[in-house]
Amino acid sequence: MSIVVSCVSPTLSYPAILLDKIVAVVNKEVITWGELYRTMEFETTNEMKSLSDAEKKKVFKDNEAAFLERMIDMKLQLQVAKKLDIDASKDEIAEAIEGIRKKYAMDDKEFQESLKKEGFTLEEYKKRLSDQIILSKVVNQQVRNKIVISDEEIRDYMAKNQGTAYKVRQIFFKKPDKDFDKEAMEAKAGEVLQKLKGGESFSSLAQKYSDDPAARTGGDLGFIKKEYLSKEFLDVLSAMPVGSVSSPFWTEKGLHILYLEEKLDAQNAAEFREIAMKKLLEKRFNEEYKIWIRGLRERAFVEVRL
Repeated sequence: MSIVVSCVSPTLSYPAILLDKIVAVVNKEVITWGELYRTMEFETTNEMKSLSDAEKKKVFKDNEAAFLERMIDMKLQLQVAKKLDIDASKDEIAEAIEGIRKKYAMDDKEFQESLKKEGFTLEEYKKRLSDQIILSKVVNQQVRNKIVISDEEIRDYMAKNQGTAYKVRQIFFKKPDKDFDKEAMEAKAGEVLQKLKGGESFSSLAQKYSDDPAARTGGDLGFIKKEYLSKEFLDVLSAMPVGSVSSPFWTEKGLHILYLEEKLDAQNAAEFREIAMKKLLEKRFNEEYKIWIRGLRERAFVEVRL
C-alpha cells in the first residue's frame, strides 16, 4: 500500500508524491524520494532557508541527482559501520545536541521550537546526528587513522613553501569598463561587510556577491606567496591578523574584501612544520577517502532510479 503525502516539510510543499517511491537501491537497502528530500532539508544552509519556496524547490531539483550520489556514499559507509559494530552512544548524541544549543545560544525550549519550525521531531534529529557521528567514526577508523606522513614529506613541503604565504578568500566587485557609480559600489561592499560582521559566512557571501571566478568555491584563492601579491594586497594582508576580514579597498580592477584564513611563515619553524603536517594530512586524506569510497562502490550493488 502506498502512502501519499502532499509535502516533505511544513516549510516546503510539493505536489502529491508517493513517499515510498524508490530512487536508489544500495545493496539490500533503498533510498526513497521522501528520504532524499528530507535529508536535503536537514542539511540546508542558513542562506538556503532564506529563499522562497519556489527558489528552494528549484535548487533542490537542480541538485537532487548530485545529492543522491552523496546519500548513496553515506549509505555504503553506514553499512560498513554496521558490519564493524560502530555505533553512536546516547551520551555522544546528547553531547552533540548540547554543543549545537550552546553554539546558537538556545535553551531546551528554544531548541525544540527550532526543530519544530524546521519540520523535524527530536527523535528524527537525534537519528541524523547519530548517523553523522557514526560516519565520522568509520571514516576515522578506515581512512584517517591509517594515514602516515613521513618526515621527508614534511621537509619537502617546507622547502617548496619557503617564505611568507597567505591563504586568502576574496569577495570582489569588478569595476565596469564604462562609467560607474563608485559610491554605489562602495555602499554595496559596505552592506556585505556588515553581513560579515553580523556573523554570516564569508564563503556563502562570496558565492552570492563576488564577481571573481573563485566565487563558486567561496572566494578561496588558496595560498599566495608574498612575492606574487600586488602592493595593494600586501599592504592590507600584512596588517591583518589571521581570521580577520579587511575593510573594502580599491585596486585598478575593482573593490576587494579579503579574509585571511592562514599565514605561513618559515621563520617560525615549529608552527610552519605543524601547518605543513596539517596540509599534507588534508591532501592525503582527500585522496585516500576518494579511493576508499570508489572501492565501496565497486564492491556494492547500486541502482539509481531517479
